Amino acid sequence: MDVAIKDGKVAMIAKNINASEGVQVVNAKGMYVTPGLIDIHVHFFWGHDGNAYMNAPASLPADGFTFPAGVTTVVDAGSPGWKTFELYKKQTIEKSQTRVLAFLNIVGQGMAGGKYENDINEMDSQKAAEMAKKYPNDIVGFKLAHFNGRTWVPTDRLMEAGRLANLPVIVDFGGATPFLPLDSLFNVKFRPGDIYTHAFGGNGSTSPNGRESIVDVTTNKVKPYVIKAQNRGVIFDVGFGGSSFLFNQGSPAIKSGFYPNSISTDLHTGSMNNAMKNMPNIMSLFMAMGMDLQSVIKASTWNPAQEIKRPELGNLSVGADADVAIFTLREGNFGFYARDGKIAGKNRLETEMTIRGGRIVYNLNAIAEPNLLPSAPRTRPARPAAN
Repeated sequence: MDVAIKDGKVAMIAKNINASEGVQVVNAKGMYVTPGLIDIHVHFFWGHDGNAYMNAPASLPADGFTFPAGVTTVVDAGSPGWKTFELYKKQTIEKSQTRVLAFLNIVGQGMAGGKYENDINEMDSQKAAEMAKKYPNDIVGFKLAHFNGRTWVPTDRLMEAGRLANLPVIVDFGGATPFLPLDSLFNVKFRPGDIYTHAFGGNGSTSPNGRESIVDVTTNKVKPYVIKAQNRGVIFDVGFGGSSFLFNQGSPAIKSGFYPNSISTDLHTGSMNNAMKNMPNIMSLFMAMGMDLQSVIKASTWNPAQEIKRPELGNLSVGADADVAIFTLREGNFGFYARDGKIAGKNRLETEMTIRGGRIVYNLNAIAEPNLLPSAPRTRPARPAAN
């Protein structure tokens, strides 16, 4: 099957399209052609405070880390808050070729560190909802993260913002000892469509991230209330991160048929240079645990598009934006690791090409003919001329 692209859109999907009519032809024989990947957990806010947590030094510029991974759409998971979103829009959204969306932090300053993220007075449902309504093309939901107290007030304020704006919420939950119960979060607080990220990050006792586990480590079985929650529409997202995935959670879950709804990176400088690396690496890791390729691709394209209420994304259909990823499925002996060990795999996905809006933005092995090198759009202001 061939795919024709014209004017930034998918123009035709058919067998044996006449290649002579194309300006460029990409030979993807033997490769996997998918919609551009959608990563719903990244951190791309340079911010305004060099001492901040995830809205400054650990964040990354989008285009340098998306296209080589086959990613064309990202969602920043709470780096900006309702006080800082407009700066984020100017700094990141408007300067990126990558389609950048955001889960708005319920904390006004965003992910600026513990002092802010544990200040309940900074959590304003009304102001967060107002900002989301002001920028509906950019904000797809709300985020709560890193709260360490034993109270439901932050969660309740997050849920209220979601109700006011009719948008989903995504929660990085945990930090209190003893835990606030996940069963209550999933089956009392959450609505269908709300998202639990770092789903495989808890270790069943007191983890470094303060998270309760979804797999009972004594039985290696997914807890019944977790299955109940997924069956009623609660979303389980990977959010692999620097230390937010454990094989003692992921492996038994996958073996039992409990798959994450969405695969995501939690991309920042700490995770990209550690076990996480990028989306294709996590996708390959889940295949090594037993998840089939089709499910892995669906969890990286179609599913996240539905989760953020962008059904026009995550698919290749006539008229859709021509966001495309092309992969080689390499065979060999590969290793994947996390903070509790490592596993071996026989396959690894490698990005051959990424197309964003009909334009080739990454081409690993020069598989386009002719191999044009268009000048990249300028994403930073030009320097003033010297006197």
